[in-house]
Amino acid sequence: MPYIREIIRDGHPTLRKVAKRVDPKEIAEPLFQQLIDDMFETMYDAPGVGLAAPQVNVSKRLFVMDVHDDEHEPAVVINPKIESAEEEVELTEGCLSVPGMVGEIVRYKRMIVSGLDRDGKKIRLEGEGLFAQCLQHEIDHLDGVLYVDKARNVREAVTEEEKEIVETASE
Repeated sequence: MPYIREIIRDGHPTLRKVAKRVDPKEIAEPLFQQLIDDMFETMYDAPGVGLAAPQVNVSKRLFVMDVHDDEHEPAVVINPKIESAEEEVELTEGCLSVPGMVGEIVRYKRMIVSGLDRDGKKIRLEGEGLFAQCLQHEIDHLDGVLYVDKARNVREAVTEEEKEIVETASE
């Protein structure tokens, strides 16, 4: 039975550590599978479109995401590696670990990332827009980086558009 875990906030030391690589032998273990289920439950409850293990105080190279579009299924990505990044674009972004805030950040418009899925099988994810943004945001979390480290004009979300970013598109 999945349960909702606490999402830690900026200032917590786990968010600033480079997360440890997951041993592929660990993936099949019940506790690891439970962590994945809990992360999805926590992400949907928040609500967000992505959640990295460090955000629930687990320093492992793992994240879950679901951008709720027709092209992409909900994904589990373990030990992600960026294969390709194309065309820089400036976006407004928020984060569940920095609640109520947004800022402008330069991300890549299109991304290809490889890794392992929840069964330990190799996967390759590619996409653009929010999907690419989410991949980059979550991989940053695994490297101990928050979007506020790279963003400019970080501010409280006040306009309707900014509040919507915080509520729906924040990872």
